[in-house]
Amino acid sequence: MYQLHAFATPNSIKPIIALEELGLDYELHTVNVRKGEQQSSQFVELNPNAKVPVLTVGDAVHTMSLTESAAILVYLAERHGALLPASGVARARVFEQLFFHASAISPAFGQAGYFQKLAPEVLPHAIQRFHGEALRTLALLDGTLAKRQFVAGDAYSIADIAHFGWIWRRAFAGVDLDGSPNVARWFEAMSQRPAAQRAIARVEALVPAT
Repeated sequence: MYQLHAFATPNSIKPIIALEELGLDYELHTVNVRKGEQQSSQFVELNPNAKVPVLTVGDAVHTMSLTESAAILVYLAERHGALLPASGVARARVFEQLFFHASAISPAFGQAGYFQKLAPEVLPHAIQRFHGEALRTLALLDGTLAKRQFVAGDAYSIADIAHFGWIWRRAFAGVDLDGSPNVARWFEAMSQRPAAQRAIARVEALVPAT
């Protein structure tokens, strides 16, 4: 059985959606990043980068821990033969979107949220820079979805799951979908998937009530 260490974050929800889509058994372990639990020595043994999520699979003899949400998505898709084309251009398009998410959307949204809401001092240039970049990358995604049903083509894939995380948590970055009708259409369809709904419920249950 898979063990997933996670919290209610944009990156954590991705492997949960994948596990739900694939119908796999897994146990979810809370790492409360708001309390700094990702810095504990026990967790750092799993991921020296001190970030969630972390997927662990194996037994008492052979155990493997995997970090980075995109890597976890690829591992699950390849191991279980779903959500990722086997070869050719269709496979390359999925990786194209995975890399675009990891190099552009994710850092832009994350930094936009940090400088608007968490930074110890107000830095107008940083806010303008990263909020603007979040809007720019969102516009690029909207342009992609104007031509495709899903982000990598005509089939739902781990690329859609990857993008879903930050679009789901877009309010943190101060971004809405009012000017992105194609992303809004795609996000609504994604949100209606039973696996996504189950994942949202599970990840939100990780947040303490108080």
